[in-house]
Amino acid sequence: MTAELPRLGHDVAPHPKAPVRIVHLGLGAFHRSHQAWFTQHAGDAGEWGIASFTGRRPDAAKVLAAQDGLFTVVERADSGDSFEVVGSIVEAVDGANVQRLVELVAAPETAVVTLTITEAAYGFGADDVRLLLSGQDPTTPLGRLVRGLAARRDADAGPLAVVSCDNLSDNGNVARHAVVNLAGGFDAGLADWVDANVSFVSTSVDRITPRTTAEDVQLVARECGYRDEAPVVAEPFRNWVLSGHFPAGRPRWEDAGAVFVDHIEPYENRKLWLLNGAHSILAYAGQLRGHTTVAEALADPVCLQAVEEFWDEASRHLAGDDLRIPEYREALLDRFSNSRIAHHLAQIAMDASTKLRMRAIPVLRAEREAGRSGVGAARMIAVWAAYVESNPGLQDPQSGAVAEANQLAGLGRTAALVALLDSELARDSAVVELVHKLSHEFARAMQPIATVGNRS
Repeated sequence: MTAELPRLGHDVAPHPKAPVRIVHLGLGAFHRSHQAWFTQHAGDAGEWGIASFTGRRPDAAKVLAAQDGLFTVVERADSGDSFEVVGSIVEAVDGANVQRLVELVAAPETAVVTLTITEAAYGFGADDVRLLLSGQDPTTPLGRLVRGLAARRDADAGPLAVVSCDNLSDNGNVARHAVVNLAGGFDAGLADWVDANVSFVSTSVDRITPRTTAEDVQLVARECGYRDEAPVVAEPFRNWVLSGHFPAGRPRWEDAGAVFVDHIEPYENRKLWLLNGAHSILAYAGQLRGHTTVAEALADPVCLQAVEEFWDEASRHLAGDDLRIPEYREALLDRFSNSRIAHHLAQIAMDASTKLRMRAIPVLRAEREAGRSGVGAARMIAVWAAYVESNPGLQDPQSGAVAEANQLAGLGRTAALVALLDSELARDSAVVELVHKLSHEFARAMQPIATVGNRS
């Protein structure tokens, strides 16, 4: 059906390309529905083009390059779909093309580097240091960024801002620590230069963006009358909170609804705990009860109760009227219940040991320090423990350690899994026993319910 239609980027083009002033690492669906969308809607969008580099695979770059960087954002609400062509990505590049990345990071015109490289990518890369020292191309996003920053220093191209858009608490400082450490292992002088010339901006990002399906591609062809091999589907809601300095300038993202604040931690925690924490609970509990999407799992009273109990605990540690916690929680229930957004639990479930360390552990610690059990946060860990027992192949940066823990039995297994999240809590017998008890309790309630209806 789509073969006879005009091709986006060849026959269909919204406007001329803006000059590259933003380099992005982690070309994926979320980046395109979020940072690229905000840049398109900035008041000075014509001055800010994005060069986006893929991570592990070149596929997205190949498809987008064939479309001249253009793609369709499908906003999917219960009331229907709307379609918009986004043209802020002016170069789509295979991440393995380190030479092009280095050229762009070193260019004086480049003012901002944004990152969506996943939470697991911020660890120290010893292999990258070895490759940098030997003059070879690094293999990780941060290793490649360090190579680019070295070239920028050598070119005397001036300061820039690095903006982490990954779901990490205090993600700007996490990125700073990772980049400076990696740079220091390669060249102590480079680490000093980064400290003096690179601003690391912290952010909280939010827009549910499920994986695109073949049906979505066909929908765009049918409704828009052109071929787009790389559309993205997203909910209408979007949020971007930023805190930090942009020494070489930035787009007017506030025109598109972005918010700039002095202290971002409360906003980060609100999103990490309430939205992402609920997603983790639904991912493991929902799949164990036979569900495949967030909307299905939320409609299950067992899963909903687990989410609400965790939210009650987390909300006690989110102070400030500006956060509007009751309204935020109600909005999340409405967003999660959007049955037309097929946000798959299997996608959310990956990289659990990194995610739960930021979503469950802070709330569990805060609750126990206040003299309470932290049962809601402990249940998040418990349903993960139950899930990996029957799904040992789940993608995780500590997959080997998870497999080793699964060889143990009883409290020993539970303690080993908790240790992957927090070694101190794993030595607290009360915490281990609570997680173990909750995991077994959930197993008894684990059978899927017969009929699941949508939350009204």
